[in-house]
Amino acid sequence: MAERGAHLTASPAPDGRPSAFEAVAQDSLAAALNPALRHLLRVLAEANPGRYGSLWHWFDEAYALLDLLLQHHYLGSCSASFSENFYSLKRVPTGERGPHAPATAGLPRRHHWKSLILLVLVPYLKGKLEKLVSSLREEDEYSIHPPSSSWKRFYRAFLAAYPFVNMAWEGWFLVQQLCYILGKAQHHSPLLRLAGVRLVRLTAEDIQALERKVGAASSQTPGIKTQVQSAVRKALGGIAFSLSTGLSVSVFFLQFLDWWYSSENQETIKSLTALPTPPPPVHLDHEAGSALLPKLKTVCPLCRKIRVNATALSTSGFVFCYRCVYSYVKTHQRCPITGYATELQHLVKLYSPES
Repeated sequence: MAERGAHLTASPAPDGRPSAFEAVAQDSLAAALNPALRHLLRVLAEANPGRYGSLWHWFDEAYALLDLLLQHHYLGSCSASFSENFYSLKRVPTGERGPHAPATAGLPRRHHWKSLILLVLVPYLKGKLEKLVSSLREEDEYSIHPPSSSWKRFYRAFLAAYPFVNMAWEGWFLVQQLCYILGKAQHHSPLLRLAGVRLVRLTAEDIQALERKVGAASSQTPGIKTQVQSAVRKALGGIAFSLSTGLSVSVFFLQFLDWWYSSENQETIKSLTALPTPPPPVHLDHEAGSALLPKLKTVCPLCRKIRVNATALSTSGFVFCYRCVYSYVKTHQRCPITGYATELQHLVKLYSPES
């Protein structure tokens, strides 16, 4: 509990409502853990695929399970999610008036499970949907022929509609946050409204009740069954406590990893760690080949646009858009830069680490 005072940056509202900064900051903290841990596990998987490869493959499921246990523990013992508890907040039912129940009492059963589903299941399904959209887009860009089945027409219609659905989803959250800032809403997030709860600050009585609960649990002499349950709770509490106490330092470290392995920083990483780039092949037609080569490495030499589904020719090593080089090689049977004789089987798709 020692870190709580550092987070109370705004003067308390009469009803205990947190400031917009606190509400948005705890959302940012919750959203930063998943990508940062993903980068960390990816580094481990690349260093030791045999040991960490399967964990990397099932990262979403493993993270959802860990998040489920963590959020269940905090909702039951602190009436708040992990990030909300870090910012000294708790959840109370929306219609509740007057003095609130202490944080140690937990949420009512219905609100507890609704909060748990919206905290864990909704982000998991949203992440899976984004991965599905990304893979379908790649498949659509990699396809040469027009759609020939109702399934292909359906998923192309789905891909066309998804940006508008996602924009409506994000706009819903933005409007809700604006209403909260202007004092027109009790919730800064639609998910809190769906769960039927709102956020308030922890009071001095809440903090004292949490401390008494920890002290009472350590002084009891339970039976074997209760000891096993207590050991499980202590293990979860130890994990949660470790995350809480080390978060001030670890968040910076994880955000550094997020920046270090970001796509914008990949060129810098490669320039620092990669071996010298081998020279390009000798052009058979120097003037035509030099004229085709763009100045930017990410531009396709044929369409002069940013490459889509980067594909290399194994005969020359140059990289193009898949559709551009497929059509060119199918028509001319040679590399457009060097003029080397090339067939369709010489096309090699390139995969980035994020893929």
